[in-house]
Formats: sequence, structure tokens, C-alpha cells
Amino acid sequence: MVLVCNYSQMMPPTAAPYFARGSRIPLGTVQYTGMSLDLQRRGNSRNSRSLMVGAFKKRPVVQMSLAAANVGAKDKMHTGKSDSVLHVQTLRNFPSEKLHGEVVMVRFDSGLLLNSKDSDNALSLDKALFTIKYLYNAGAKVLLLSNWFQSNASMILSKEAFADQLSLLLKVKVVPQNDASAITQFKMKKLENADILLLDNLTNSTEEVANSPEFSKSLSSGVSIFVNDAFSLSHRVLASTVGVARFCHASVAGFHFEEELLQLMKIIETKKRPYLAIIGGSNFLPKANAFHLLASTCDVLVFIGKLAFQIINGFGLPVPANLVEHHSLEEAQKLIKLAQERKIHIYFQKDFLCVNISKPELLDIFTYNEILAGWVPVDLGPISLKEISAVLSTCKKVLLIGSVSSGYVKQEMAATSQLAVELERISKNGSEVFIVGDAACKAFAGKSSSLNQFSMFRNASVVWEFLRGTRLPGVAALDKAYPYNLNWDTIFSDPTKSLLVDIGSGNGLFIFEMARKHTDLNFLGLEINKKLVQRCLDNSLQFELKNRYFLSTNATSTFRSIVSSYPGDLVLVTIQV
Repeated sequence: MVLVCNYSQMMPPTAAPYFARGSRIPLGTVQYTGMSLDLQRRGNSRNSRSLMVGAFKKRPVVQMSLAAANVGAKDKMHTGKSDSVLHVQTLRNFPSEKLHGEVVMVRFDSGLLLNSKDSDNALSLDKALFTIKYLYNAGAKVLLLSNWFQSNASMILSKEAFADQLSLLLKVKVVPQNDASAITQFKMKKLENADILLLDNLTNSTEEVANSPEFSKSLSSGVSIFVNDAFSLSHRVLASTVGVARFCHASVAGFHFEEELLQLMKIIETKKRPYLAIIGGSNFLPKANAFHLLASTCDVLVFIGKLAFQIINGFGLPVPANLVEHHSLEEAQKLIKLAQERKIHIYFQKDFLCVNISKPELLDIFTYNEILAGWVPVDLGPISLKEISAVLSTCKKVLLIGSVSSGYVKQEMAATSQLAVELERISKNGSEVFIVGDAACKAFAGKSSSLNQFSMFRNASVVWEFLRGTRLPGVAALDKAYPYNLNWDTIFSDPTKSLLVDIGSGNGLFIFEMARKHTDLNFLGLEINKKLVQRCLDNSLQFELKNRYFLSTNATSTFRSIVSSYPGDLVLVTIQV
């Protein structure tokens, strides 16, 4: 059975092909960025089972990957047994000459701008601004999209005022746009008179939170390329980070997003040892999977704050009943057992600085089993702080995730500030330090003189989701990258010839037959089975066939990055079904 679909007259000449995720394409109607395509049966041969996708001009999307990867890996971030991650297309490796004249929408993180006075945000802000400047200097028509508000402000900043702030930082005119549906008109006319366009504030948009398809389509109307630079939102499913990606010809990571993702991946690397994780905060049960991953990765785990009481309870030691989280005992015992099997050390906070509920000005030190009624733990005690400092001095890599001190303690007195001094000392001696959580980042920003030596993540939710093994929707929505460079000059004798791609090429019989008949074309087979690919490559080499080649890859996720780097035109795609 041959399924034929010719839509060369139905789509823009520069539109990139898009294939829905899944191994089967049914007869009937297929949606292609808002257009309907009718698939028809032709022929009755059982041996001929392919979907023919008619001639079109290929659109370069991106050439390089974020990092090397296992070809055909499952589309997820990682599991407790693997540190594989999504390999996304990046703006850094997108051909800059292909940006000129294109409408590019950038989802940026307004928090970097609104909190720009915080020293730990300065470096991230520079990278985020560089993404916008890079696109502008490349001749792209830039649309900015974000949500902005300040928790300590009585009113939300107006779009005009926010545009003025951006103009000042970027040193180009940012024009507020009142109607997102008018982007197409701006693309052709009005946008020529503006340097950069700012769309509506998404703070109070219910469609944004609901990831409304209609709203996503409206936002991306007339947009060719989507650049996500709001990494702090990558754990959420939003119209502006996930929904719009399906309506754009290319979806790539901005410079800030790329850098944050690279730093996130480093958290689970084990090149430097001993590796110590200091884990604070509360809510043990929802984070149990993350703790298991850390226990499988680190050499030392230190639990502080409310989490410490769950570990103490797991060891069978007495703790105040009001500090034990319900249903956490079994998971705590599982974690302790895993640590014992791996022969890693688990430390827990032994003494606590506590505040009196009735008289908040009263502070006192208690051991974990002697906390009196009416007193609440708010910080590390001196014994625990000394013990942690001693362990830190032996480590080459440290992760501090979660809160250490509560708001009851003045910053200059808090244990976080004292830990900052110790972590700065070991970082200067070559240790890697990762700080996760808004409170911890602020405390370190106030005490450390060398923040560039730390990797800091203000939004702890992103890191917790990553450590749990949960896919990050904002990352998954981006185009994925084929993880190797392709030297087309060595693959084909003439890489300027038009290219036919066969997806799911199997044993290669279709390509071999077509290549023999059409020597004026080049043929590329994409097949996930490595053994079949190697067999096809061996046959091509044996018979010195230079107009056909085969790659082992999952074409569902890597097709666009592969064909985008091809020098000639892509004229036909066949899909074996």
C-alpha cells in the first residue's frame, strides 16, 4: 500500500516539514500547521508501504546539537538509572543568515529584569539580553513575550513602562503592541517601523496557564521561529512556552536557556568526588524520587530543616510528633536502606535554633529530641553547622538545595550566611558549587564576593522536577537535535543535488532501487535499527554507491535538524508505515 500526499502547492515555499509524534500516520485528514492534507491510497502492492510526501523546499532550522547523545533515546529527561537528557536545538547553532527578515518570537524571563539589582541575577540578565540583541542584529523581526509583576509592588507595571525599561537595557526602541492577533500585519508593514515589539502581559491570562490551543495559535500567528529563553518556567505547561512551539517552523533554546540547561545537567554528573548534597526544606514524600536519585549519585547526603526530622524518624530515633510528616516513614527507611547499600553517608541536623511562637523575639538552641512545645525550628544549630563545615572541606562538588534558614532569623545571623563563606572558600579551591532556591540564592548574593564561581538556580521547582526524573515540558517542546555533525561533502559525491529522505528505511531496498533509477538525486535513509543501518552502509560501500546514505536515528525527533544542514534542496520524503 502506498499512501500519497502531495502538498507542494498548499504550503509556503519555505515552510519546514512537521511530522506528528507517533509511528503511524492514518488515512484521512492530517493537520499541518492549520492546513488539512488528504491522504489517498494508490497501488495495491503489499511490499510497497510508504507515505509519499510531495516536493517542497526545505527550510534550514538548526545545524548543531546541544551535546552528544544516544541516537534514538526515549523522549524524556532522565531516570534514576540514566543521565540522558533531551538534546535541543539552540539559537547558538542556528544559521544566523537564516534569521534575517524572519519574525522571531522570544519568550523571556521578566524576573531577570525586575530583579536585576540582585547581583546573582546580573549574569543571567546579560545572557537573556544577548539573545534579543543577537536576533535584532541578525536582522530578525523580534517579538517579545513575557509575564511581569513584582510581589512587593502594589500595581503591575504597565506595558508601556516595561517596554521603556527594556528599551533602556537593550538600547533599541521596544514598542508595546496592543493586539497580539495583528502580528501578521506587523510582519508585512508596521513592524518595519519598530525595532522590537512587546506583546501583552501574560500575568493574568487564564489561556496562558491553560495552554489553550486557540490562544497559542493567536500568539504565534505570523511567527516563523520561536526562541524560548525562560528556563525558570520550563517545568510548567504554558501556552507561551509549550503551546506556541507546535505552530512555529522552528523552536529553539535561547542563550540563557541553553546555559541554564547545561548547568542543570551538570548536577547529576559525577566527574568530581566526593559529591555532597545539602538538602533543606520540607515535603519529604513528593521529593522521594529525587532523594533516591541523589543517593545514587552523591557520596554524602545531609538533611536539614524539616526534612531532617523525617530521616531521624526513619532511623528509629525519637522526634516530636508534630514535626513528622504523614506517610513519610516508609520512604525515609527506603532511602536509608539505599544509602547503606551504596555505602554512602547520611547526616542529619542534630541541633536547631528555635523561635518561641508566643514571643518571636525569644530564640534558643535545642537538640532534635528535646524541642519543647511552643518552639519552632528555624535554623541550624552550632553543632550541626560545625559538622557540615567539616564535611564540606573534604568535598569537590556540593549541591545546596532547599531552604536553610527561615525568615525569623536576621540574614547576618543566619546559618546560610555562614555556609556561604565556607562554600566560597572551597569553590576557590576548585570545588563545584550549585545553589538552588530563591532564599539561598539571595543569601549567597549578599555574602559571597565571587558569585560567578557558583551555579545558581532561583527556581527550585525546575531542579526538583529534573531530579524526580520528570520531563520538563518547556524543554520537551523545543526541536531536538541530531547529536553529530554531518559532513555532506564526504557522504555524497555531490551534496548540491536534490535530496530524497526515506523515514523508516529498514533494509534499504526502496532507496537502493530508487537511487539506481534516479542518479540525479541523493537518497538518505533514516532508520532506528542500527544493525539494519550498518548493513545498508556496508552494501553502499561495497558497490561504491555515492548517491545514497543511511543514518541510525529516531526521525520523529531529529528529522528537522538533519535535513536543515543539507546544502541542496529537499524534494521528497517517504515514510514507511
